[in-house]
Amino acid sequence: MSAAADIDRVRAVVGSALSSLEASRARIDDLNVYPVPDGDTGTNLTLTVRAVAEALGDSEAADRPALAHEVARAALMGARGNSGVILSQIVRGAADVLAESANGVEPKLAARALRGASDAAYSAVRRPVEGTMLSVVRELAEEAESRADDPAPLGELLVDLVRRGEDAVARTPEQLEVLREAGVVDAGGAGLVELLRGVAAAVSGEPVPEAPAVATERAGLDAIHLEQSRYRYCTVFVVEGEGLDRDALEAQLERLGDSLLVVGDDSALKVHVHTDDPGAALSLGTAAGTIEGIEIANMQVQQEERERRLSVVPDPVERAVCGVVAVVAGEGNRGLFESVAEPVGPIRIVAGGQTANPSTAELLAAIEQLPADEVILLPNNSNVRLAAEHAARSAGRPVEVVATDSITAGLAALVAFDGSRTAAENAAEMRETVAAVAAGEVTRASRDVQLNGVAIRNGEWLGLADGDPVAGGDDFVDVTLAVIERLLSEPRSLLTLLTGAEPQPLDGLVDRIAAAYPEVEIEVHEGGQPHYPLLLGAE
Repeated sequence: MSAAADIDRVRAVVGSALSSLEASRARIDDLNVYPVPDGDTGTNLTLTVRAVAEALGDSEAADRPALAHEVARAALMGARGNSGVILSQIVRGAADVLAESANGVEPKLAARALRGASDAAYSAVRRPVEGTMLSVVRELAEEAESRADDPAPLGELLVDLVRRGEDAVARTPEQLEVLREAGVVDAGGAGLVELLRGVAAAVSGEPVPEAPAVATERAGLDAIHLEQSRYRYCTVFVVEGEGLDRDALEAQLERLGDSLLVVGDDSALKVHVHTDDPGAALSLGTAAGTIEGIEIANMQVQQEERERRLSVVPDPVERAVCGVVAVVAGEGNRGLFESVAEPVGPIRIVAGGQTANPSTAELLAAIEQLPADEVILLPNNSNVRLAAEHAARSAGRPVEVVATDSITAGLAALVAFDGSRTAAENAAEMRETVAAVAAGEVTRASRDVQLNGVAIRNGEWLGLADGDPVAGGDDFVDVTLAVIERLLSEPRSLLTLLTGAEPQPLDGLVDRIAAAYPEVEIEVHEGGQPHYPLLLGAE
């Protein structure tokens, strides 16, 4: 098989796995009670696999080992959360074995690949716990090894492995007390089986089998009020350098929190840790090498959002009273919007933003596709607002335009959304939320200009707060801090940073923000938006 054919085949398999995960993402999020009930496992697994799919879209790997390396590195660099980091090691373990194959994949090689995946996953976790995705991948490896000499086609084996995985997931409450008390199965294991379901469908050429009833049940009320994590912040980042010492960094980070994972090699390490001091964790990373891909999320806020979803989510088989159409730039931002909205109501994303404004027709098409009687429309850019208002007037159902002028304002508004309420009721609360949001941007100046008394040269950093230039210069951190000073000139409790398609290193920036504003919670997410290396929102 040629290298190009290999790439096409892997793209198809990963695409099918991603589709299967996306279909179950909200359900898996709400199953999430271990290691903490922060309600993000489905989203983290989906975004990790999406990172692999995006990398494959640009792949020019010349041979199978190079392709396996690309897949493993994309999973590592794109891994989100505890579950995503473990999944990246499952991918690496399997890829290392599959890279050795000169021909196709037969059952014996599949068994070796799954054993490699299981061993890599267990090795990544300092204190492995049964009743999690670790035990599920181990049982998959055991089942594949018992069938290694079976002459059945690979597709048939994979379908049987899905069934074994479903059985393993169903038994996780017997292995882990917190699952048994909450009345749910393990979210990471359930996500792994959904991924495998997609792989089996791609290889066998058959439709993805329906999940059994035990796996499709939503978490009940018993799963809502669970003990929060001892620590507040889920902190994830990548350290790149030469001769990186995984064990030394892991030992230093262990003093800062729990749920610690440090995986990778001597040139790149992915770190995941729950801590009250993300700045200290980032400082340790900076001391070891160059850090990037920073993600900081407040797990207590995530749990509150999860409790709200489980309390108010409408019956998924019924048409919602209200849904959302949002204009969003960047795959990371798209995932954020979907993960916030989908558990409480339907959402459709229209790609667009600065310099890429969608048409009225595109917005109307999204409104018509939405399975809801009424619609909230979030333009998330002042240049899109007119088209949004035209679309609202032309739609065949009630549409409320909430005039969000930034992605960060749109995200804040979305937190107040509830698909069981009318558009007018949602819009009233969302507008009140938006009014309290201050938005900032950091970008490159495209020409020499004097704005509001600020002299900025072509190519220098330009910082804006609520659309007004407030700083310029050649130091990204100084310009960003000036924007933050303006955004926090009034009392606000949360600062959100969305890194762009060409992000700048955040080495030291988060530390300086935390030191200057100790009362403010900081969240960092990979947004992926073009033109703006950093978007900021304060609320």
